[in-house]
Amino acid sequence: MHISSAIRVALLTLTAFAGTALSSASHADEGSVQLTIYKAGWVIGGSGGSGSLSFRGRNYALSAGGLDYGLVFGGSKTVLRGRVSNINRPSDVAGVYGAAGAGLAVGRGARAIVLTNQKGAVLELSGRQTGLMANVDLSGLAITLK
Repeated sequence: MHISSAIRVALLTLTAFAGTALSSASHADEGSVQLTIYKAGWVIGGSGGSGSLSFRGRNYALSAGGLDYGLVFGGSKTVLRGRVSNINRPSDVAGVYGAAGAGLAVGRGARAIVLTNQKGAVLELSGRQTGLMANVDLSGLAITLK
C-alpha cells in the first residue's frame, strides 16, 4: 500500500512537470528578421554585418559575425529577410548558428538558408547575394542583440 502511494506521487509530479514543459513550448512565437552580411575570404573567411528583429510589435537591433573554413574565395554582400520561429523572447534569437554549404555568386544571385541555434530558434531566410564568391565550406554565424 505504501509503494502505490509513492508511485501516485511520482506520477503526479511527472504529469505536472510535463504540463509545465508543454505549456512553455506552446507559447513559442515567431518574428521577422532582416540581415545584411558582408563576407570575404581566401581559404579562411570572415563575415560581419547587422540587421533587425521585429518581434511582438517592437524592433531590436542585431549584430552578426562569423568564420568560414574550407574552399572560400572572394567577397560578397548578402541581404537576407525572413522569419525566426520557436522563440519566447527577443534574446532567444541570439546565439551561434552553424552550416555546411556550397555556393557560387558572380554578380547577383539568390540565396536561401535555414539555420538553428542552441536555444532552438529557427531562422528561415532568403535574399540576394552580390559580388564574387565561391565557397564549399563549414561556417558559423553568431548573432547578438545590440
